[in-house]
Amino acid sequence: MGKLGKKARKFAKKNLQSVLKRKRQLKSMFKKKASKRDEQDEAENLEEDQIGKSSGRDLECENIEDFDLDAVFSDESDVVGDDSESDGYLSEGSSCPYTDENGTESDQDDMDVGNGGAIELLEQNRAICIELTEKKIKLERLQKKDPEFSKFLESYENGLGKLRDDENYSDDDNTSEDGTECPEKGTVNLRKGKLLTSSAFNLLCQLVREHRSISALTSLLNEYRAVCHYGSEPSDLHDVASYSGLQDSKTFSKILIFMLQEADNIFREMLGISSSNCKKEAILELKNSSKWKTMKPLIKSYLRSTLFLLNQVTNSEILAFSLVRVRASVIFFATFHPLLRRLIKIAVHLWVTGEGTLASHSFLVIKDVASVFSSDCFNSCLIKTYKAFITHCKFVDPVSSKHIQFLQNSFIELCSQDVQNSSRKAMVCVEQLSKILQTGLKTKKKEAVKRICSWQYTNCIDLWVSFISANVKDYDLQPLLYMIIQIINGVAVLFPGPRYLPLRIKCIQWLNNLSSASGVFIPIASFAMDILEYKTGKDNGKPGKDFNFSSTIKLPKHWLKSRKFQDKCVSSVIELLAMHFAQWSCHITFPELATIPLICLRKFLETTTIEHFQRVVKRFVDQVEQNIEFMQRKRDEVAFSPKDHQIFDSFLQFEKSNANTSFTQYYKSIIEKAASSKPVRNQKIRTCSSLSQKKLKRKERQLPNNTVHLNAIDEVVEEKKKSTDNGGGGKMRKKRKN
Repeated sequence: MGKLGKKARKFAKKNLQSVLKRKRQLKSMFKKKASKRDEQDEAENLEEDQIGKSSGRDLECENIEDFDLDAVFSDESDVVGDDSESDGYLSEGSSCPYTDENGTESDQDDMDVGNGGAIELLEQNRAICIELTEKKIKLERLQKKDPEFSKFLESYENGLGKLRDDENYSDDDNTSEDGTECPEKGTVNLRKGKLLTSSAFNLLCQLVREHRSISALTSLLNEYRAVCHYGSEPSDLHDVASYSGLQDSKTFSKILIFMLQEADNIFREMLGISSSNCKKEAILELKNSSKWKTMKPLIKSYLRSTLFLLNQVTNSEILAFSLVRVRASVIFFATFHPLLRRLIKIAVHLWVTGEGTLASHSFLVIKDVASVFSSDCFNSCLIKTYKAFITHCKFVDPVSSKHIQFLQNSFIELCSQDVQNSSRKAMVCVEQLSKILQTGLKTKKKEAVKRICSWQYTNCIDLWVSFISANVKDYDLQPLLYMIIQIINGVAVLFPGPRYLPLRIKCIQWLNNLSSASGVFIPIASFAMDILEYKTGKDNGKPGKDFNFSSTIKLPKHWLKSRKFQDKCVSSVIELLAMHFAQWSCHITFPELATIPLICLRKFLETTTIEHFQRVVKRFVDQVEQNIEFMQRKRDEVAFSPKDHQIFDSFLQFEKSNANTSFTQYYKSIIEKAASSKPVRNQKIRTCSSLSQKKLKRKERQLPNNTVHLNAIDEVVEEKKKSTDNGGGGKMRKKRKN
């Protein structure tokens, strides 16, 4: 047997079983060192994989939920802490003008007592709490190590339970998961025997106004805290009067109104800050002064109680009045960062869920917080308002569309305070929109396409289109402009069918708005001409039922065969093209711009048999041809070439500024006609909710800054009394309907 050839030896070396077995044995004993060529190949393969991922070739394997609009920014912790040093109540002297349980007033002494001893007691209490916390941790470790010892402790505690007082000491912070204060039983029992009468309240108010008594102010703040927490404390006490420390609902109303109206002025006078000073530096400069050390616990108690009130009350009048007063005291939040975060959270919630005056005052609070404090606070306000808007605009109907428009306008106003910072956040959001669109275009999966054809996605595009249109002339937003244009074009290409007519109309309107605001030419004629090619029914079809285009982005199938669908297609094309041509009607290139659309419109005139369509389209074609002739005459009169850009831009500058051309007047008539037809189209929808809206308008009257109806407070007291009597002493917060 002769020798094997070179190829045969090479094949046997690679594929024979004995050779493979030998290789496996050697591989287990020795670790083979990779050659340089293999290392290079591996590095090249790794680089190709990275390039492929960055180019979007693995979009089909990506999880669609990774591109959720709600998860654009990193999740901020909603748990708001509180650097509390007390249980919420301030320490009072024994000479406060309360009455005893029999109703007789106690003697009145001098109330101008310093708070030095109170501060020392607070420090001692804090040290004791820290020591008790350490001991409790040690006991918990011991219980885990020795379960029998844990059983012994439980039996020992049960034996001593009868000898203990009702006062329970807790080492936990008195702030719940949602950022509100958790009342302590010991605090309630300490105030059980005190009853504030109307005369005692008047005496305290007099001492605070005339003598600026700190002790009297402390007593009022404690009563104000009791008022704000009224009905939300534990319901183990059935005597409401002795539990709350209030004699009747009138005293309740007086305390609430007095503190909300006068607290800010009192604090400013005691600290020497003018009422017109709204800068946080005024508070930061006093941070190390003796005045601030004396007033800090009082101001903190007032702010905490007011925030708790905002988080519990559902009456819109009380909420609006409280927000007005909190807005006046915004600078005092400069040293209380946990309370500031809680204020932003509450204001954003009321802004997105409230209506009318309440939503307006909530936004003013957000706007003042963003302007008074640093850029970090502005970022927090911007992110929270954006997330709230995105969450709230998932569903749109004719009733909620106005509120969504208000949210959009107010958000753009907030962004206008710092456009550079807002543009960076907008770029992140627009990139997220782009990723969602790329996933839909590549995969064509049902989930990805459904996410694009949704109110949340379209409202997000509409939001950033409005932001760019409002600021593109004054700031450099060109990268953001071109990216949003590409997204809109992609949405229009992804949904070409007749059922998506409302979405296509929105896309063309967005492009027209961006073009008008930026002065950049954006072609929309091809998108508009595609609408005329929708042939889903006969020319003499049935009229069909009324349908509101503003509340949908996808039409039902049965509506496509109606006569009103064809009317909407033709009228929309005329309106969109008129807006597009009106912007460039005085541009020197208008004849070339209108050539192709005119050819398509003349072809439509030849095919359609409906007289109304022929009349509308023929008038539009005549107006465009008339403007083309006008531009041709003006072009023949000029003596410059297209290379002369400076003279080129000044062409027909007088006609552009005056807007007196015939086509501009025609465009105005079309817009007026379209605006007048909207109320008639939505008349049935408005009458359905007219009765309920009238009732709401009667209740939601706009209040002056320093007034609130006493009836609203009495209603709150009665509601909380009923809940306390029924044993519902938990939190009284109700879900506010949109």
